[in-house]
Amino acid sequence: MGDRAAVSGTLSPAEVAGWVGYDVDDESGAGIGQVHGFFVDARSGDPAWLIAKQGRFGGACVAIPLRDCAGGGGRVWVAHGRGTIRSAPVVDAKRPLLREHELTICGHYGIGESVGRAAEVAGRAAGAVTSQPSR
Repeated sequence: MGDRAAVSGTLSPAEVAGWVGYDVDDESGAGIGQVHGFFVDARSGDPAWLIAKQGRFGGACVAIPLRDCAGGGGRVWVAHGRGTIRSAPVVDAKRPLLREHELTICGHYGIGESVGRAAEVAGRAAGAVTSQPSR
């Protein structure tokens, strides 16, 4: 389960939960943090965002599009560079994401409102909870 590489979209909550504690590497293989948890879609319950805690000692948490992640061998690789992850909007891993915050995060990763996760949440009501921390 947690040791095989997987492409997001086919990941179950249990598979993503197996990544908690894994090291996170950027697209070049450089370490950027550790998997702290994940957010699930508020409607479907499907995993949507990986939560990475940056650095080694209490760094900020950021959300990374789960569709851009692959895990295996105790590591998760993300299809973004260190600078992109480090400059991502900070999230509180214990609080849900509202539509507006999630769209800001999507914009940071270049996900336009007509594609991917942004398209999934753009039509929801202003102020709506779109993603919840996994339990």
